[in-house]
Amino acid sequence: MKITRQFIRNLVMILGILVLLSYLYGVSKSDDATALWGGIPLSWTKFIVPWMFVAAVGYLMYWWTILYSVDVPVIENLRWPWKESDGKGANRLLLAYCLFLIPSMLWLESTQFHMNNDYSWTPFLVIGILVLVSIGNIMFGMLAYSAYQDRVEGSGTMLVGSIMLSIQCILFDGILWNIKFPW
Repeated sequence: MKITRQFIRNLVMILGILVLLSYLYGVSKSDDATALWGGIPLSWTKFIVPWMFVAAVGYLMYWWTILYSVDVPVIENLRWPWKESDGKGANRLLLAYCLFLIPSMLWLESTQFHMNNDYSWTPFLVIGILVLVSIGNIMFGMLAYSAYQDRVEGSGTMLVGSIMLSIQCILFDGILWNIKFPW
């Protein structure tokens, strides 16, 4: 199956809506939404919550640039920074989006499952989900960096967007939240 830009656009739109709905559903059914912060002191939320908006803007910058602003050949030529282009850039981009968005849909529910059950394996589920999100985010950055190396117009915006996203997803969620959560 040939992966096209339109296919990625449609899939990202569907998965993005599902991520938002999973958060709305998860928070609405939570008995104590503050418990989802885990071991993060509530005083830190004044700093972390604004970064959620910065991350959302970064995501939108990346999304708009790669899926709407650049030409189709740019997507096809996306590569890893250490490789030459082989025309399968759309596959790489699709993989990055899937690794980022699908686990993002499952994070809140898996966290609540962990909090409501006393199984020894549930921390690995939650941490694994956040690791996959982080890997997807790293892949966004690597694709943006290789586009920057290739002097693709808009690649700087993609790179900045992936960095803005990574502060929240990798630093705050993938590392800090996992360290502070009372497993």
